[in-house]
Amino acid sequence: MLFGSLSAAWALASPIFSVPDENAHAVKAVAQVRGELIGHRVDGVRHLVMDVPPSYSYSPQIICFVYQAARPASCGVELGSPGGTDAVATWVSAYNPIYYYLVGWPSLLFGGSAGIYAMRIVSGLVGALFFAWAAQSMLASRRARWMPAALAFAAAPMVLYLNGAINPNGIEIVAGVALFASLLRLLQSFDGDRFERPLLPHWYLWLIASLSAVMLANARALGPLWVVVVVAICVIAVGWSSVVRMFTERSSYPWIAGIAIGGLFSVIWTLGGGSLSGQAEKADAPLVGGSIVQGVIYMVRATPNFLTQALGYFGWFDTPLPQTVLWPMIAAIAVILVLAFASARRRGVITLTAAAAAALLVPIAVQAYSVHQTGIIWQGRYGLFLYVGLFVVAGWVLARPGGDRVSFMSVRVTWIVAALIWTVSVAAYVAVLRRYVIGDAVPIGGMFKDPQWQPPLGWIALVAIFAVLSAAYFVWIGLLARRVSVRSEAVGLDESHTVTAAMR
Repeated sequence: MLFGSLSAAWALASPIFSVPDENAHAVKAVAQVRGELIGHRVDGVRHLVMDVPPSYSYSPQIICFVYQAARPASCGVELGSPGGTDAVATWVSAYNPIYYYLVGWPSLLFGGSAGIYAMRIVSGLVGALFFAWAAQSMLASRRARWMPAALAFAAAPMVLYLNGAINPNGIEIVAGVALFASLLRLLQSFDGDRFERPLLPHWYLWLIASLSAVMLANARALGPLWVVVVVAICVIAVGWSSVVRMFTERSSYPWIAGIAIGGLFSVIWTLGGGSLSGQAEKADAPLVGGSIVQGVIYMVRATPNFLTQALGYFGWFDTPLPQTVLWPMIAAIAVILVLAFASARRRGVITLTAAAAAALLVPIAVQAYSVHQTGIIWQGRYGLFLYVGLFVVAGWVLARPGGDRVSFMSVRVTWIVAALIWTVSVAAYVAVLRRYVIGDAVPIGGMFKDPQWQPPLGWIALVAIFAVLSAAYFVWIGLLARRVSVRSEAVGLDESHTVTAAMR
């Protein structure tokens, strides 16, 4: 509920099509729910064209503020205004259709900007469902002291921003987090340790893992690869013996088959011309036609920039957060990762290293492999599900027996992490609103004196609503940490009694 409300608040905070590629994704969704699955060719137009109703007629003037950080959103025209076109070229017209069916239906009820905001909110609510499943899975253990801290990172500003937009990148992030959390718990259930038995029914964990895997596989073209990466990290975390036990149970096979069918659909759609990129032109991106070695070198040098983008880079690369705003988030990240690496046992260190390596190296390998065709098109937001997944793994490692040495700190550290992320969240929300209300060249006081653009409900009301909702979310995280800590202490006492009895 809180996550969905926060996503909705972000959905209202910026003008339509101010999120990267949102205009293309919105056109795809609007046209697809009206029966045009892929689009059609028009002479002289590079990309496929899709037809939209008059209330969604599109003019490039709508996004006049894109790449112009000093220009407020007031320069734009309304969607559906005279002068727009009903036949719109979109470079995502042949993308996997699943996401667009999920979020496009509100356009059948509303037209113009209202329809776009409605689709944003629906996209956020779909993401909230996967977030809820992720939260349930994280907490479905008697050892979950640090999972509330991991859950705090799932509501980082960029995650909520993308989740409250028309862009499959948002659903990709939360589906990936849900798969990390549910698969770890599911594999744990085959461990044979009674203290590791999940607090959720077996079939329910399978349901979450299956739906999350299918959604992750179909969100974007690289989805099947991302599923393989998540599964590999979870297997490293739990061990091969649990996987073997899973395959010895017949009840596992229908779920595995469902995941395989979902992944196969994604692969067939992509290979059939659904979303593999064509050969880019030299002006489209850096290093078009470059070699793999050139791609690797470029990506390694750009990795710090990608990490910064994942922390807080909004709009079409025209609304970065100031470095001073990012430091509280960096501090929260450092605290969790240092504690996890310092307290983990051998398998925990290997798992954390594998998760961190995947977050840093897989994007380099993927982009370098395709650089000849696409050029460098990677952005930090594409790796967000891997970054947030790293914190799920860190929380899981800290909750294992090796983390007992720092378990007394779990509640206090969770409150600190929650406070730090809340500070960045509110600052990011205000910064994004300022950029569109007055532009970033005008002092922030201009938002009161002479606002040029206003979001639905007005920017003051939205800031107040968001500040209260986000505070409620992070207070919930802190209280959750306290409750889970009490439960974990009870398990510790139970384990010590079991060991004592065995020694007798």
